[in-house]
Amino acid sequence: MRHRMDHRKLNRASDQRTALLRAQAVSLFTHNHLKTTFQKAKESARFVDGLITIAKRGDLTARRLLLRDIHDPKLVSHILDEIAPRYSDRQGGYTRVTHAGVRRGDSAEMAILELSD
Repeated sequence: MRHRMDHRKLNRASDQRTALLRAQAVSLFTHNHLKTTFQKAKESARFVDGLITIAKRGDLTARRLLLRDIHDPKLVSHILDEIAPRYSDRQGGYTRVTHAGVRRGDSAEMAILELSD
């Protein structure tokens, strides 16, 4: 049973999983879209939505909390100045996950994760 299980393990140790989510968040904020497996996309969407919710506050504490997960100060400034104001009137759902078929090598279900507009 799945009672009280909060996240997907993605077949990784916790430090590797955190590094994966951080790297995918950086890629998504840099390029505005990302192609990955469906399960990774759904978990990354949860992670990115939380970061945008923090960024919407726009204060010094929010900047420090973002720097904890995204170690690039220029990218954090980009998130706070350009991405977060786009979602100031929205209460959630900052990302969109769409199916993109299957991967040829192992038939893994692929998805495109992108920022909603």
